[in-house]
Amino acid sequence: MTTTALPESRFAVARQVADAVLFEGYVLYPYRASAAKNRLRWQFGVLVPPAWGPAHGEHSFQRTEVVMEPRGAATLAVELRFLHAQRRTVEEARADGSFAAVPELHLPDRVLVPWDEGTEERVEMTVPVTELEEGEVRLPFVRPAREETEPVLGADGRQVGRLVRRTERADGVLRLRAEQLDVPYRAFKLTAVVENTSDWMPDAELAGGADRDAALPRSLVAAHLLLGLSAGSFLSMTDPPEWAKASVATCANRHTWPVLAGDPGSTDVVLSSPIILEDHPGIAPESIGAMYDATEIDEILALRTAALTDQEKREARGTDPRAAAVIDLAETMPPEVLERLHGAVRALREITDPGAPVPESFAELFDEDAVFKPDTPWWDPAHADPADPARDRILIGGTSVGPGSRVILRPGLRRTDAQDLFLQGAAAQVEAVLHDVDGGVHLAVTVEGDPGADIRREQGRFLYFQPDEVAPLEGA
Repeated sequence: MTTTALPESRFAVARQVADAVLFEGYVLYPYRASAAKNRLRWQFGVLVPPAWGPAHGEHSFQRTEVVMEPRGAATLAVELRFLHAQRRTVEEARADGSFAAVPELHLPDRVLVPWDEGTEERVEMTVPVTELEEGEVRLPFVRPAREETEPVLGADGRQVGRLVRRTERADGVLRLRAEQLDVPYRAFKLTAVVENTSDWMPDAELAGGADRDAALPRSLVAAHLLLGLSAGSFLSMTDPPEWAKASVATCANRHTWPVLAGDPGSTDVVLSSPIILEDHPGIAPESIGAMYDATEIDEILALRTAALTDQEKREARGTDPRAAAVIDLAETMPPEVLERLHGAVRALREITDPGAPVPESFAELFDEDAVFKPDTPWWDPAHADPADPARDRILIGGTSVGPGSRVILRPGLRRTDAQDLFLQGAAAQVEAVLHDVDGGVHLAVTVEGDPGADIRREQGRFLYFQPDEVAPLEGA
């Protein structure tokens, strides 16, 4: 086993997405520490000390299991990435040369306030697959406690205060093993466990024990893995080949979600993320840079950030260097760049530029067998379709389904979102059968037992599923 750095070329594309995972929700609009949404920090991939987690519903480990097909003398490269929280306090200089902690320190361009910063940490290793077959490989790691000070200078160059950064010790271990599968091909189930092994104990004298703020500096925050094979491939966990479906079904991933990463079509890199992603996730080419708040689109964030008052911008700049960078980005954005953020409809590429080659990543959208193309263009008045009772019902598994029918929801893994997954197996009532301009069919439904179903009917705000994502209820 070695701990040399990973091949940058192989992980470069995957690391773009991994960076977004690492800093997801790091600082939220309006990018000020005083904002209510920035007072509860870090929601994803937080591995807390084992003595604190169970009593507070948080986890001290994450386990990734994937199926891989190594070739020859393949080696596995692993990169664990996480943030280590460091507590920053603000101290003001006194006339006698001493310093005193203050809630804020006003400077001409910013207002400094106490804040928990996140420093990026990496644990890297490369190990032959044959070594993983022989037994578990462990790599313990420690990030020691430390304290640093940074002088704060005023407009005249004199020291008016200082920032004190304190980092607590964080301990962890990375454990790897490979188990050969009983399948027609040379394939293994790879198990990678990341665990916080800190021996820190909460202060029992505090009511309910220590709070989350005390546990975070000793936690592995936004922890995720990059896995790469020097020769061979990983299998998709959401769309495996037929021969591997049973093996993939036995993989137990806990507090993480592994997907194929890297260039579209490549299978030698996996990103195991605490956020649900699709295979080969990517950063939109229109994106202008990290804005750390994925609950909003970049255009809205840029416009809102540019509209902050000067005082709000000073507070944001003093909160965190990354927040300051977002403020500067919004203030200096050229109009043509902002216009680019307004949106891109890639599915219309065939219409707007039919002669251009279709990027490989979008090829499946234009599969003749997968996309219905009506004989009459949707913009032609002849395409208008008056009410037709025959179109209000469709056949699903030989059963006629229409308004009033009861169905079981079975959302597909490839094209649904996390919200729909919670409805797996729920009973629902079909409210309407809808046909879009491309010939697709959608079922508008309300979930049985939903107290807001009547409101959904009044407002016409239904949940939508495709015919292959539901099954008729017998006798309904």
